[in-house]
Amino acid sequence: MKRSGQSTPTWLSPMDTELATITAKGQVTIPKAIREALRLQQGDQLRWDLEDGAVRVQLVSPLDLTYLRGVEAGLQEWASPEDEQAFADL
Repeated sequence: MKRSGQSTPTWLSPMDTELATITAKGQVTIPKAIREALRLQQGDQLRWDLEDGAVRVQLVSPLDLTYLRGVEAGLQEWASPEDEQAFADL
């Protein structure tokens, strides 16, 4: 998204530029033209990558390695010896 005072990059045509507003809860609605162009559907998951002060948003496929690493990192809190012992009989 472009902030006022910034020029549109030469590789991006005005037809590829869409604006969205961040809500008080930090939510953003993906503009309809973008959703249609990428064929995004309800329930799709998006990955947000911060690169040199810009954000790249990509559709996540179920076998996306970066996504799986993120899930794995989130599950590490369940990998304590106490958890292993508590679930040993299951």
